[in-house]
Amino acid sequence: MGIALAGDDVTSRGPVRRALDLLYLGAGYAAGAFMVAIFAIMMIMSIGRQFAVNIPAGDDFASWCMAAMAFLGLAHTFKRGEMIRVGLLLERLHGRTKQVAEVVALGIATSFILYFTRHAVQMTYDSWRFNDVAQGVVALPLWIPQLGFSGGLAILSIALIDEMISVISGNRPSYEKGSPDETPDEFIERISQGGGG
Repeated sequence: MGIALAGDDVTSRGPVRRALDLLYLGAGYAAGAFMVAIFAIMMIMSIGRQFAVNIPAGDDFASWCMAAMAFLGLAHTFKRGEMIRVGLLLERLHGRTKQVAEVVALGIATSFILYFTRHAVQMTYDSWRFNDVAQGVVALPLWIPQLGFSGGLAILSIALIDEMISVISGNRPSYEKGSPDETPDEFIERISQGGGG
């Protein structure tokens, strides 16, 4: 099941494109599952107080789920154009100039996230190598909750590289919504009439 993203053309919907889209979608679903887990933990802990039911290290589990939710959802959010972007300059550019500016912005973002990912993966690997465990009630190996953090960053790195290659190839960014030549006034008018964001 492939997901058609803005900027895709017929030739880009091969097995690699489908696999990447499924990776981003799967990470998004995983983030949603962790959000449900946070809700369940918090409700059990709140209602459980009335019945002397407690989840050992419930706060720790909720924190780990929150980190996994936040980082696993990044790539899907980015590719769908739901991530907050400040495009004041890019919105005023057109044609080749805009494409070059998009590539530069994606290059800077990719460099930063790759650097962050490298250290997150190293931290997770070190936790596994040194058998670090949580200091709370439940002595869970720390590399397990850290997988959501480092894995989410790794998937975001892949999404940024994917997007940069797509834009360099001349495709419209998948995160860009609306018509490429839409002015801010036209965008506001479209939204006020119930059009998609």
